[in-house]
Amino acid sequence: MTTTSKRGMLAILTGGGDVPGLNPAIRALTFRALREGYRVIGIRRGWAGLMGIVRDKKADNSSAFDVISEEIVTKAGRTGGTFLHTSRTLPRRVPKANVPEHLRSQYAEEWNDLTPEVLKNLEFLGIDTLIPIGGDDTLSYAVDLCREGVKVVGIPKTMDNDVPGTDYCIGFSTCVTRTIMMSNLLRTSAGSHERFLVIEVFGRYAGFTAMLPTLAGAANRCVIPEYKFKIETLAELLSEDRRRNPSRYSVVLVSEGAMFEGGEMVFQDDTPDSYGHPKLGGIGDLVSAKLKEISPQFNRGEIVNTINQRLAYLVRGGDPDAIDSVVPVAYGNLAMDLILKGMHGRLVVLKDGRYDNVPIEVVSRSKKVVDVEKHYNTERLRPKYESIQLQPLFMMASS
Repeated sequence: MTTTSKRGMLAILTGGGDVPGLNPAIRALTFRALREGYRVIGIRRGWAGLMGIVRDKKADNSSAFDVISEEIVTKAGRTGGTFLHTSRTLPRRVPKANVPEHLRSQYAEEWNDLTPEVLKNLEFLGIDTLIPIGGDDTLSYAVDLCREGVKVVGIPKTMDNDVPGTDYCIGFSTCVTRTIMMSNLLRTSAGSHERFLVIEVFGRYAGFTAMLPTLAGAANRCVIPEYKFKIETLAELLSEDRRRNPSRYSVVLVSEGAMFEGGEMVFQDDTPDSYGHPKLGGIGDLVSAKLKEISPQFNRGEIVNTINQRLAYLVRGGDPDAIDSVVPVAYGNLAMDLILKGMHGRLVVLKDGRYDNVPIEVVSRSKKVVDVEKHYNTERLRPKYESIQLQPLFMMASS
């Protein structure tokens, strides 16, 4: 399947959750690569596509990859999501049921490492450099491939903004923008009925998607994964906020990974994905119910009802905002700069407002979370507003 061109063949894939900004990144990469003399392949469904290729020149592999042209990316580049599709697939840990059909006789364990197939498929396609766009799970497997000798340049993407080594991940700004917008939409109902408004947002281990909108005034309080909170403290603070508000309502943003003091994360079910993560969701329901239950203690014996909303995919869908239209273009061109210089094993990043690159291994070395002591007021359950001077654009989201 090896295909020759003036410079060689590049492959792009998108893995993990979708976010606005992926298609602009693919467009930028494709335009630049084609004009520099490369051919470009788009791997479909992230690592799943690269894992499932049938190594036969006569085989129909259109569901696994396709050659990308300027015509294809021109229209898609203005839209949200990823036209290459995505999946939560980890080739080094594939459940038996997800092994591609043509490989099931060779990989019949409950969990299987299909990395040997991935390496053979890259060689079959004639890929010179692989460009994965994803979060720390997707990129951690790219680190594995680097160690196997594959030339990789990674681009960070996740609306949680929790990839180590970079201040910014594609999708974060749109997530914050949508969260602010939808919080403001829901205020009219909360005010009309004089209620607590509880909004559950993304954030498994990092609370940036709750912190930034709260900093911007979208909520009175926020609870985050990095600090286990007392529900009584939250109820008292929200009751105080409600009394001070002429419209008699108050708002709290709840990260999906937030935990009650003495409690653990709340899951929709215990079935893990290929990355080993059970599906989070439901802490907002519990917070809402508990606030209503104990509200009389802080409201002169009166029950305060709640409006409870999980934003979930509403902040993933739709077109990217301005930042998630500009940064992906810069990241794509930065990745191509590295490739043209013969550099690989790198991650393109934003640090202190400047574009740069770091060793891709950084994604496996640490976790990027909110610095509670520096940025979160544990007594008031909201961001700290001091010491802003010389902080980067998104402040507490710096790496």
